[in-house]
Amino acid sequence: MTFAGCALVVGVLYAAQAVLVPFALALLFTFVLAPPVSWLERWIGRVPAVLTTVTLVFVLLGLAGWGLAWQVTGLSENLPRYRVNILTKIADVRGAGKGGSVEQLQKTIDDIRTSLEGPEAARGRSRSVVLSPERMTAYSSFMWLGPIVGPLTTAGLVLVMVIFMLLERRDLRDRLIRLFGHGQLTATTKAFDEAGTRVSRQLLVQSLVNLAYGTAAWIGLYVLGVPYAFVWAALAAVMRFAPYIGPVIGAGAPILASMAALEGWAGPLWVVGLFVVLELFTSMVLETVLYAGAAGVSQVALLVSVAFWTWLWGPLGLLMATPLTVCLVVIGKHVPGLGFVGMLMADTPALAPDYGYYQRLLARDQSEAADLIERHIRTEASNSIYDALLLPALNYAERDHLEERLSPREHAAVIDATRELLSDAAESIRRAAPKPLLARDAGGSAVPGAPLRVLGYATGGAGDELALMMLARVVDDLPIELDVRTTRLQASELVALIQAQDVSVVCLANLPPSTASKTRYLVKRLRAALPDLRIVVGRWAPSGLIDETLHLLSEAGATFVASTLAETRTYLSSLVESANADQRPVEEDQQEQQYALHQG
Repeated sequence: MTFAGCALVVGVLYAAQAVLVPFALALLFTFVLAPPVSWLERWIGRVPAVLTTVTLVFVLLGLAGWGLAWQVTGLSENLPRYRVNILTKIADVRGAGKGGSVEQLQKTIDDIRTSLEGPEAARGRSRSVVLSPERMTAYSSFMWLGPIVGPLTTAGLVLVMVIFMLLERRDLRDRLIRLFGHGQLTATTKAFDEAGTRVSRQLLVQSLVNLAYGTAAWIGLYVLGVPYAFVWAALAAVMRFAPYIGPVIGAGAPILASMAALEGWAGPLWVVGLFVVLELFTSMVLETVLYAGAAGVSQVALLVSVAFWTWLWGPLGLLMATPLTVCLVVIGKHVPGLGFVGMLMADTPALAPDYGYYQRLLARDQSEAADLIERHIRTEASNSIYDALLLPALNYAERDHLEERLSPREHAAVIDATRELLSDAAESIRRAAPKPLLARDAGGSAVPGAPLRVLGYATGGAGDELALMMLARVVDDLPIELDVRTTRLQASELVALIQAQDVSVVCLANLPPSTASKTRYLVKRLRAALPDLRIVVGRWAPSGLIDETLHLLSEAGATFVASTLAETRTYLSSLVESANADQRPVEEDQQEQQYALHQG
């Protein structure tokens, strides 16, 4: 059904192009002319603003077209003057290939073709053909109007549609919102606004870039002595509206004209160099500065779209490919049923960074995964690498393992790769931000005093243990001694261990989406046996996997339940600060007593 629907849409677009092409052109002109018309409306009213703007634009386009047609006519009349240069260059090319590999290849091809055709084809070619003149009729005398009537009719239809679209644009917008936005007013409004903004911005920026390109080409061709420089410059500027193939066609025409009009080969080579420099400067400087992100379409999708619209609507489809593709991307972004269009064609990253990193681990490509880590460390806060990339990969692996999409062996491979990359990430962080001489808290101030002893225990498997190792990396600049236990302990054994080591904080790691029932049981046993113990539970996960068990753990007796390593660091840092604040009065009393004894 989906394929049949797509085929039906394509068939309608092709069969109705006589109506749809002028409508699409009129719609694009409406997008571009709507801002100046809105500005003029405040001064002279709606109808005069529309008529003034449309008349001015189409008169300028008509004058430019007439000027180009006049110069093209003059060029066709002067072509016989360049016959000598053309014949000379053809002779030079033939002379270059005479006796060489080019001539041998051509001779071989001619021999093969003669052998395949046989003597009958040769005799058929020798037969004479008699041409009888057609009888002229009154109708055939007006056939020369055919190539002119078609474009003039299309231009007139576009002109009328632009005028009425601009006059009734608010009413058309409201009707479309009424038609498509029933119950989805917000999404429909955003889609219309974004489509108008993107298309207008893309066309405006591209017009400015092409105008600068055409002006520079005009000056360069005039200096180099190429005749009718304005024609070739205008053609090059217009053809740049067609992506990829347009600049090649726009540069090829003046290069061929220079070969016909200029003597020797130096002039044409200078023209080639001119367009190479212009294209490099325009692509790498102007388009990078002005045009970056204006369309919002990926390059591959734009190339496919150019091929599709050119096949469907010909040269006009080639010129309109980019704006039409922008509209499709915006529609796909805001219409739920067409979300795949935006995903395939938009220039936004296809995968979120954490999904991209996890996908590379699944593909056993540790090299690219390490590159993603290095890129994140260079562009973001270094310690955020754990919550942004490394931990989510463990969460996704745990989810896929529970849902039996990952085998135990594959799950272990992801954990082993993350363990190895964790060491590399820590080394990269140390190189990017050397460890300070004094331990510092979350606010950046120095933290004196004895270290805070924390016992880390993984209630689940190897993923929880690895998460505790990440926590140790996150708090390594704080006065905190984190002792991570990797052996499996019963609740009574864990209580005895805490009492034996005299720790005041225990951190239980339990990564979602695994169940938290065992962690809740441990929290209850620890709270019953050690009422003064601070129990921190780490249910560390990205926002999409955070479950609703956080309040259940708090009700079971957990002092603090964290969903990120950053939250855990902030809480432990506050414990360090409060411990140091409680210690300062005792130290001050001891100093006063020592001073009094010294004075006595």
